[in-house]
Amino acid sequence: MTSAPAGPPLPPGHRAASPEVDDLDDLVRLLRRHEREARGWPGADSDAVAAEVTGRGASTHLHETVRDADGVLRAWVSCHDRAAGRVLVGVTVDPDLPEAQGDALATYCFGRVEDLGREVMARRGLRSAQLDSGAFADDPRQQRWLTEAGYANVREWWQMTRPVDRQADAEPPALRPGVEIRRVRRDDGVGMPLEEDLRAVHLVLEQSFADHFNSYRETFEEFVSRLREDPGHRWDHWWLATVDGEPAGALVGTVQRGGVGADGLATPDGTYVEYIGVHRRARGRGVAKGLLRTVIVDAAVRGRGSVGLEVDADSPTGADGLYRSMGWQTRYVTQSWHRTLHLAGSLPAPDGTSG
Repeated sequence: MTSAPAGPPLPPGHRAASPEVDDLDDLVRLLRRHEREARGWPGADSDAVAAEVTGRGASTHLHETVRDADGVLRAWVSCHDRAAGRVLVGVTVDPDLPEAQGDALATYCFGRVEDLGREVMARRGLRSAQLDSGAFADDPRQQRWLTEAGYANVREWWQMTRPVDRQADAEPPALRPGVEIRRVRRDDGVGMPLEEDLRAVHLVLEQSFADHFNSYRETFEEFVSRLREDPGHRWDHWWLATVDGEPAGALVGTVQRGGVGADGLATPDGTYVEYIGVHRRARGRGVAKGLLRTVIVDAAVRGRGSVGLEVDADSPTGADGLYRSMGWQTRYVTQSWHRTLHLAGSLPAPDGTSG
């Protein structure tokens, strides 16, 4: 077990515990029920859940499960130490519960988030941290719970997708003079990537996102380790762009496993753009478009069905215009909800929020 509860009590007849391997199937089923109710279709991937709970990503996550008197999994709390001062929060409550029971469990779970969040802060020696949670735009239940727990809706994100035509999209991109795009180099072409290239990707992305909403710096080690936790991670999905020989842009993609779409039909594997960034000094040179065309061509060659990505609805660069011009369309919308958490005795944030 993690730290003892200090907030609202666990509803009578329920028990809380840290999840183990035997809980994974139930966690996936719970998450898929929630997605079906809140978004319209399920998408949770068993490999991703396993990586987060018991696999490579477990060291940066704290979890708690709640089961009722019959042993049925009813709630799941997750806190991810995403970066220094930023904790990603997940609270999933069974959508099949009556409203009063769901509300009671949500109150307990968001109280546990504070306990686990302070545990993350203590590990890093921090006095305060941002709790960063989310909701689907069409999920008023989750939004109500977040509001009641003291979170504020601060941003919306368009989850976009583009179909891939295996023939029409297989033509290599035409790049402007001075622009080159290549995969990160690997030892003998198949081994581990060269650290020089990985550091170039990290540096370009850090610099590209420095002026973007809610950007938190990650060390090189944190960045690479976190991306490798994703079961869809592949080294041959990392690209580096140079302009006149200098690193100027980067794209990191992952394999997005196929599943069942909103129409109930099976969908093939796709590619997901985890990161795409272009340094300010290179903007206007067609680097972003070149990187996007590169990942589309790669997906077509691999026989993928789509390329997905996320874009800030209030992006200062107007990236959504480029995406739409290249065939991307919004599939659904998510929201970011934030709250500042403090250790006992620390001063509140300038906005007046406190833990």
